[in-house]
Amino acid sequence: MSSCVPARADSARTEHIHPPHSPPTGGPRRFRLAGADVSASIAVFLIALPLSLGIALATGAPLQAGLVAAAVGGIVVGWLGGCPLQVSGPAAGLTVVTADLIQQYGWRTTCAITVVAGIAQLGLGCLRVARSALAVSPAIVHGMLAGIGVTIAVAQLHIVLGGTPQSSVPDNLLALPAQLANLRPADVAASVLTLTLLFLWPRVPGKAGRLLGKLPAALIAVAGATAVAALAGLRLPKVDLPSWSSHALATLPDGPVLGLVAAVLTTTLVCSVQSLLGAVAVDKLVSARPGLTGRVKRSDLDRELLGQGAANIVSGSLGGLPIAGVAVRSTANVSAGAVSRNSTMLHGVLVLIATLLLVPALELIPLASLAALVMAVGLKMVSLNHIRTVTRHREVLVYAVTTGGVVFFGVLEGVALGIAVAVGVALHRLTRTRIKHDETAGVHHVHVRGQLTFLAVPRLSRVLHQVPQGVDTVVELDGSFMDHAAYETLQDWQKTHTAQGGRVEITGRRPGTRISEPADTDGCRCRPWTAWRNHQCEPPQPTPPPGADGQGETGTDTDAVTGSPGRPGGQSEADGPEGSDGRGKPTGTGATGTPSGLGGLSARDLARGISGRELARGISAFQRNTAPLVRGELARLAREGQQPSQLFLTCADSRVVTSMITSSGPGDLFVVRNVGNLVPLPGEESGDDSVAAAIEYAVDVLKVRSITVCGHSGCGAMQALLSTEPGGAQTPLKRWLRHGLPSLARLRDDPESPSGAPESPSEDTECWPLLAGRPPADAAERLCLANVVQQLEHLRAHDAVARALSAGDLELHGMYFHVGEAQAYLLSGDPVSAADGVFELVLETDLTA
Repeated sequence: MSSCVPARADSARTEHIHPPHSPPTGGPRRFRLAGADVSASIAVFLIALPLSLGIALATGAPLQAGLVAAAVGGIVVGWLGGCPLQVSGPAAGLTVVTADLIQQYGWRTTCAITVVAGIAQLGLGCLRVARSALAVSPAIVHGMLAGIGVTIAVAQLHIVLGGTPQSSVPDNLLALPAQLANLRPADVAASVLTLTLLFLWPRVPGKAGRLLGKLPAALIAVAGATAVAALAGLRLPKVDLPSWSSHALATLPDGPVLGLVAAVLTTTLVCSVQSLLGAVAVDKLVSARPGLTGRVKRSDLDRELLGQGAANIVSGSLGGLPIAGVAVRSTANVSAGAVSRNSTMLHGVLVLIATLLLVPALELIPLASLAALVMAVGLKMVSLNHIRTVTRHREVLVYAVTTGGVVFFGVLEGVALGIAVAVGVALHRLTRTRIKHDETAGVHHVHVRGQLTFLAVPRLSRVLHQVPQGVDTVVELDGSFMDHAAYETLQDWQKTHTAQGGRVEITGRRPGTRISEPADTDGCRCRPWTAWRNHQCEPPQPTPPPGADGQGETGTDTDAVTGSPGRPGGQSEADGPEGSDGRGKPTGTGATGTPSGLGGLSARDLARGISGRELARGISAFQRNTAPLVRGELARLAREGQQPSQLFLTCADSRVVTSMITSSGPGDLFVVRNVGNLVPLPGEESGDDSVAAAIEYAVDVLKVRSITVCGHSGCGAMQALLSTEPGGAQTPLKRWLRHGLPSLARLRDDPESPSGAPESPSEDTECWPLLAGRPPADAAERLCLANVVQQLEHLRAHDAVARALSAGDLELHGMYFHVGEAQAYLLSGDPVSAADGVFELVLETDLTA
């Protein structure tokens, strides 16, 4: 077996096989802790320690409660939860809820409420309703988090200034002028130093910044402020961790029943929604990290809810804060290289050890420093990116009402207001349909914007009857829903208008939205990426006179030549009509001995005319269907200029449609295409100024952040490399393909020998890149994969690329597109030889979750 084929492929079939009547050779499975999990757990621990203390301070709970929640969240949720890399603990999103509960019911009752909320989460997990929690509008969730962030920031500002926060945001704002008049310089100094370090630490430039950036900014900010306060001898309030012997535990709930039920519901709602949304976000982070998708399973949201419920029961019973998934720690866990749930559990163990052994060091931390840290976290919860997103989706009202409700009334009340407004906005959009009629160049246009329901039928009918009889009309539907009443109204009017001599074209916001039309009506049901030969939008041509095609009265229909849908007997394009070659082209000859056609035209002239019509028809379809949707974006790009983030170098093959396989739009990719996706080495003899100029322009002028070399299956250039014999006339194509000879040399023992390439994937004479863990199917596919790796090496030889790589401003990626499977593969790692590369399958990602 080749050395480059993983031995694990065979071991999977033989690991349980042993001689008959003998015990298994392997002993019990031992626990293994990966080094990546150890380093990631340390990074998360260093972030969690100060944040847990700060959140406990912000809620008014005993400071030890934050450490208890962090330890329990790491160990229990890490062990039982359904999202292996999500880190749970005391979350900033729970600060306002917990602070209200402590103020209203006291700390011990709050712990009991946490326990009951955990039991409720267990019940929801057993009912498997986790996915339904994600049905809450993102605008409501973002608004809730923003309101909580504002509340946290305003309250902690008082501690930063050396005072004590009030119970609500309005009271805190009213008390702020008096607080500013009586601020304490020592507290302000510690807070300013903390915020300065927190802001500047990740922005240290150069190699020193890359090394120092491995230490979390939160830890450095708190440690720096603590050290300065201790060295300067500042007298200010500090962390006070009482003895564990006096630590308060949960007691039976005491208070009005309805109030306690509302408290449990609020805690359950906020904990569950934040944890589930965090799990979905972690899945996206995992899928974006190369080499991790296959090792870490997708989150089981119901199991995650069960794990969160169990952790809240344990945390509340031990006197800890409520627990939820924490975005900051989870992101740090994934970014630090964690590969399993062991990192989350180990971080909890480290917090527990610190809680028992580092009490003297923790008691040196100024409270103002923790308050400044939590205030910064609260301000980050008001995300400008979220505001831009809800603005783009026209949900600013829902976001603003939810945020205001949380700030001025409370979390549960704010979420209820947000849900009510979201339902109202949805109903308003469903019932609000704008219909207008205008005339341009003799063509009447009826624009329908919104959803077409029975409520809009009277207005639709009134506007349609304003269109004069017998005129050309275009009905533009800008919506995604049409009920039966609206459909029948539009269809009946269309039939009547067509019978009176008019023409009707019905287009939709999405290509393919149309009403069934009579056969002589021109319309397009094709999507923008549909191949021309598959278009079903060409109007029927007049039938040629008998004998015009050289076949007498039994000649083929005109559609057999044009490729339009009006073929006799409903034959498909692939089958072709009788007397055609399967592509809709007639095979007979006319009386003159030339290929048959219409009106005495030759097949070549006819094909040229068809090709011209295909191009014109494609442009027309773009102008009618696509241009109105992209005109605004293209106008912006025309004003601002192109700013692509990627140079995409691929083959000129007509089957490789870059915008389709990358889901990119105008301005995203700077595309260079050539035969064989080759990158000639720099130099006067072997170089190619066209490709080199594109690389230099993309890297030095456009400042692209990555370059992707994309090969594909069935590449004609690679097949030519395998089959071309040395010598012979040096045509332009042969001279160009010489740049692919280094790729061919990877697969041959002797680069000079044209017959050295192995013929089957099982041969052991040479290694090749793997395709999603399997060897290539044949020599052509093997060469296509090796060529991608080789061209990446050629890229590194270009000065512009080498400079950008050394500065850390550029990344190189390899990609392989299997045309027949419509499947893309990305090259993992940074291989230096074909044997090191593995092209990993790019899986579908649920972006709607």
